[in-house]
Amino acid sequence: MENTPALENEVMTSPVPSSEAPKKQRRRKVKETTGDRVYYIITYIILGLLALIVLYPLWFVIVASFSSAEAVFAGKVFLWPVSVDFGGYATCFQRLDIWIGYANTIWYTAVYTALSVLFTLAAAWALSRKTLPFRKFWMIFFTITMFFGGGLIPFYNVVSNLGMLNTPLAIILPGTVSAWNLFMAKTFFQTGVPDSIVEAAELDGANRARMFISIILPISAPIIAVLALYYAIGQWNSYFNAMIFLSNSNLYPLQLVLRDILTAAESSAGGESMYENMLLANQLKYVTVIISSLPVFCLYPFVQKYFAQGVLVGSLKD
Repeated sequence: MENTPALENEVMTSPVPSSEAPKKQRRRKVKETTGDRVYYIITYIILGLLALIVLYPLWFVIVASFSSAEAVFAGKVFLWPVSVDFGGYATCFQRLDIWIGYANTIWYTAVYTALSVLFTLAAAWALSRKTLPFRKFWMIFFTITMFFGGGLIPFYNVVSNLGMLNTPLAIILPGTVSAWNLFMAKTFFQTGVPDSIVEAAELDGANRARMFISIILPISAPIIAVLALYYAIGQWNSYFNAMIFLSNSNLYPLQLVLRDILTAAESSAGGESMYENMLLANQLKYVTVIISSLPVFCLYPFVQKYFAQGVLVGSLKD
């Protein structure tokens, strides 16, 4: 008991570690060696070259679309517009078929994306549950579709026999569910949805449909955004099904309308008009790329924050 005050004095007078010391240690940087600097310089040079390879074609398309047709055809356009000309845009937007194609494409893309995301999520959630009857059979069934297909003629016969020729259903229904996206969503549910949530919902008396709508979908925003992006871009850029199954020009999507415009401009012949049509076709080639890609560029920033997370989900093992 006599030593108690002494111990207390030692405790009170002992130096207390400062909270700033760990901060100073964390701020201390490791000294870079000459080899590290060389490595970083080479890495930055390689990344810069790759960025240039990717970005310059996009920049050239934008610049060429605003340049005169003669300057583009003569190869005078490199980094900046030459003899700024909006004739290509005026020619495109004055055509009624382009606006009809835009409306058709927006309609096809919206309906196709909504159905695809809904069907993919429902099937992926079912496959992610170990209690699903014949689960292995369905996994093999969907996997086979990733490697084997019936071919174009059987595909056309199926669409024709179902009475979908020359209708919007021929664009919307085929390919509604992608096996790759299905497995990506399935992996997301297996790794991102805890079993405790499912068990809690079952204890509260929620049935399967209520659980999927009220619990699973609200916490699946990342994979929904990624699936919507994949399906929307794929449908927006698609023209092959429309070229095969549609004969009514009023049902053509934008991509098919733009293809017909370029084909008509390039096939025109006759003296000076041939040269003028060649210039116009060369200019329209860049304008149509901008017109068809602009909505996709506007959509991507809204789902960018979910993109990396959703893509990484597909790399996780089952």
